[in-house]
Amino acid sequence: MRVGVDIRCLVEGKNTGVEEYTTNLLHRLFELDSKNSYVLFINSWRQPKAQLGQFKKYKNVSIGQFHIPNKLLNLSLWYFHWPHIDKMLGGVDTFWMPNINFVALSNEVKFVLTIHDLSFEIFSQTFSLKRRLWHHFINTRALCKRADKIIAVSDSSKNDIVSYYGIDQTKIERIYNAVSEDVGQLDRNDPHLMAVKEKYHLPFNFIFYLGTVEPRKNIPAIVAAFDQLKSLQNPQLEKFKLVIAGGKGWGVEKILFKMRNAKSTSDIIFTSCVTNEDKAAVYTLASLFVYPSFFEGFGIPVLEAMRCGVPVITSNVSSLPEVVGDGAIMINPDNPNELFLAMKELLLDRNLYEQVKNKGMRQSIRFNWVTSARELLVILGK
Repeated sequence: MRVGVDIRCLVEGKNTGVEEYTTNLLHRLFELDSKNSYVLFINSWRQPKAQLGQFKKYKNVSIGQFHIPNKLLNLSLWYFHWPHIDKMLGGVDTFWMPNINFVALSNEVKFVLTIHDLSFEIFSQTFSLKRRLWHHFINTRALCKRADKIIAVSDSSKNDIVSYYGIDQTKIERIYNAVSEDVGQLDRNDPHLMAVKEKYHLPFNFIFYLGTVEPRKNIPAIVAAFDQLKSLQNPQLEKFKLVIAGGKGWGVEKILFKMRNAKSTSDIIFTSCVTNEDKAAVYTLASLFVYPSFFEGFGIPVLEAMRCGVPVITSNVSSLPEVVGDGAIMINPDNPNELFLAMKELLLDRNLYEQVKNKGMRQSIRFNWVTSARELLVILGK
């Protein structure tokens, strides 16, 4: 069988959830399957920032790289339903898209589509006008109807697809996300910890958020809860700082304004996106991980934090309860006071702290990319 894979989501070389999902799953898939052949579709007028060399080591993998201006290609795919991407790749039996995008395929090609979440439908107000228009023209509903199989990354996302688009649930398979084997708790004597601490100018004791800095992630609630925590003037809590890390998304200026005008602004640190190589070290250094997002299709950062032995506070909505199980404290994301109380209790109650930490580590073991890749391989081959 010849399988085409759309890796246009990797063009920018970013480090967000979709890129991690695609990269990790592809590596495990290629390691498991030496029988089928794979051809990766990528298009960029300029040289893509994606590290394509990482896939060239697999003997059954080739790369179909094109340099058509993206706007021109997208317009043609949307309006003319041409060119057929499977034909551009020399013909494939199955085509898998790890994320929604403009696409046109021959009728005989089996189409497998991953839907990470429907946040753009459910929380459209947290997206820029440009992104809302992009999703409108992509027409995810039509993509789902065209797909032969849909992969949802959580039961929550699966239920949303059924509810919002009226898709038959038997057409949708749930395959969980996971975290890289490289992400795990480091030994406190590991010299990499001190190197990372200095690299990102991290304090000794800090509450940590990692993710795109955008409205959907509810970062102002973290700032408000942290202000409440510092206002207690409790000697045990005075030492803690707040570290916000992640790429700048739409609406970042309003969020940065909130951080700059917080009462405790001198104790708030904003740093650039943490590299994959440094993630485990930063998580290990953190005292607490907070992720009060309004909506997630899965929420890889909470899983990474639990794997690294950091107690997690997250939201009680969408897929997050499904991911954390009993391994985290869950709060209402619309109520910053709940986040404040959870932060206070965890930082002052050592027994609770250790309990949440240990339960989180146990819960995180349930998810791994090898299992996910095996499940994906079955779907591609059906």
